[in-house]
Amino acid sequence: MRKGSRAGGFWLLDIGGAAAFAWGLAAAVSALTDGSTPLTGILAMLGGGGIRALSGFAAQSLAIREAQRSVAPLRARLHRRLLGEPLPRAIPIGESAAIAIDHVDRIEAHAARFLPVRYAAAMGPLLVAGCVALASPIAAAILIGTLIPFILGMILAGTMARRAADAQLRALEQLSELFVERLRSLAMIRHFGAGERITRQIGAATSGVATRTLAVLRIAFLSSAVLEFFAALSVALVAVYCGFSLLGILPFPVPETLTFREALFALALAPEFYLPMRRLAAAYHEKQLGEAAHAVVDPLCAPLPALAGTPASFSGIEVAGLVIAWPGARIGPVSFSLGKTGMVALTGPTGSGKTSVLAACAGQVAASEGSVSAIAGPDIAWAAQRPLVVPGTLRDNLALARPDARDAEILEVCHRVGLDPLLAARGGLDLPLDHRAAGLSGGELRRLGLARALLSHRPLLLCDEPTADLDAASAAQITALLKELAKTHAILVVTHDMALTAHAQTEVRL
Repeated sequence: MRKGSRAGGFWLLDIGGAAAFAWGLAAAVSALTDGSTPLTGILAMLGGGGIRALSGFAAQSLAIREAQRSVAPLRARLHRRLLGEPLPRAIPIGESAAIAIDHVDRIEAHAARFLPVRYAAAMGPLLVAGCVALASPIAAAILIGTLIPFILGMILAGTMARRAADAQLRALEQLSELFVERLRSLAMIRHFGAGERITRQIGAATSGVATRTLAVLRIAFLSSAVLEFFAALSVALVAVYCGFSLLGILPFPVPETLTFREALFALALAPEFYLPMRRLAAAYHEKQLGEAAHAVVDPLCAPLPALAGTPASFSGIEVAGLVIAWPGARIGPVSFSLGKTGMVALTGPTGSGKTSVLAACAGQVAASEGSVSAIAGPDIAWAAQRPLVVPGTLRDNLALARPDARDAEILEVCHRVGLDPLLAARGGLDLPLDHRAAGLSGGELRRLGLARALLSHRPLLLCDEPTADLDAASAAQITALLKELAKTHAILVVTHDMALTAHAQTEVRL
């Protein structure tokens, strides 16, 4: 079944309710003028109103559920891709956030608001014209005649709106990326006294977004003006025709003779002819933004071709003369090698650049000098000091590493990293978490990151201070676990823990 057609079917049922109401109104008024009881007409009006209320509620509820159900696989696939799978192009963090949140929300709004009313807008006017034709074929022809120039006007406005929506989305992506990058460099900005210049830069980007948003709104208002003009014109022409026909003063002959009931029915139903178009115009902004978001998201979710030169399996990592340089800071040179198994420990005082070297090995920081052997993203699992936490349950956050993992596998890695007390005391895998991991200690948060890294089944583990914030017994448990894992994995660990360093095959001191 076509997307939106089920919810659109309820919007068509709404037109049926409008026809019943219009017939009841015409019957009731005609009965009053004849001096008879208008009970049948009143009942038809009540029934038509009830049908419209129920169909409107059902259409919106069903549209939202269908949109959420259809977008959920896309959101999951996109999040997996952005959180560690290979990408067809390098995507900055700010742009990734805009794509994962804003773009997916726009796609969902497109599916929830636009697709159902598009289906109804294609069939609704014809259904209304068909109902009017039962009473007056001439009035139905008048309605259809106003539809042709309206469609031409909407095509022109739609083309303009598409370009404006694309420009607005690009501006939003650039603003998100600019904000994130400047926030990450806040200390450097303050150090060099560049706050005022950066503020002007962000202000200019914000003004650009506002300008492009206003351009989209101007086109939306233009579309609404075109719609309202033809809607008012169609009702006015039907009213003039019906009135002149009843008075017998039409300046030309017509092949029909209208009764009062037929004329009132056609006139009461005429405003419904453009109602599906009004709903479509109200959701047209979601169409433009949703299609622009699809153009960005769909290539990211598409299967990637095999990359030439990518090793079939992990063969180790080689760091040669690595230097990471920033204004006022220089890390390195650093050299070491790590095979398919074993452990290398990066040690040194706080601020010496250990985490930066780890990030360079993961491809997140560009080397100023030297090199890091090419590693495919799927080979790497990172257990950070503060791992990413998304709103949801503990199960959801652990399964980011492998969405298809069963609960038994998740519980096994939790047991290995020592999260059993947390599971027993806080409701197990259904423990709710917010984006700040409120309620988890620093040590529990590090164990969550390590559990997720283990669950990924990736051959290279990058561990940043895995034993920090732990008591002696817990730290010894994690040390023993990493020692065991080093027999089957390659582990690059940043640590101040001398007990952990003692189990490494190589210590690299910065």
